[in-house]
Amino acid sequence: MIENLNDLKLRQLQVNPVQTNTKTAVQKKDATFGQMLQKKMEQVQSLQFSKHSKERMEQRGIEMTPDLLQQMNTAANHARSKGAKDVVMIGPQAAFIVSIPNNTVITAMNGNEMKNNIFTKIDSAVLL
Repeated sequence: MIENLNDLKLRQLQVNPVQTNTKTAVQKKDATFGQMLQKKMEQVQSLQFSKHSKERMEQRGIEMTPDLLQQMNTAANHARSKGAKDVVMIGPQAAFIVSIPNNTVITAMNGNEMKNNIFTKIDSAVLL
């Protein structure tokens, strides 16, 4: 039992600093969440490579340079803005089949394979 009113007021005052610390902790979590969200959004904007496409690139000696990846990302964004779904991206050394809705490179082929190949189930082509 509380003997006097002053003891009650002291106990109430002691609770407030804990609440202030909790608010500070929540603000720090919000900043971390915002950073994580931004990082995730940046990842989504960059093309992903399927396991199949990575294997084909390795087997066929296709090198992915930062410049080529940037060109492909730009081409994917343009194709997306035009409503494209499945795109063949043709570069000087290789061609890539890209699923625009999934933001994923499906497969890759080198120049020799492009010559005798028919691209099916695509709705757009982009020259890199």
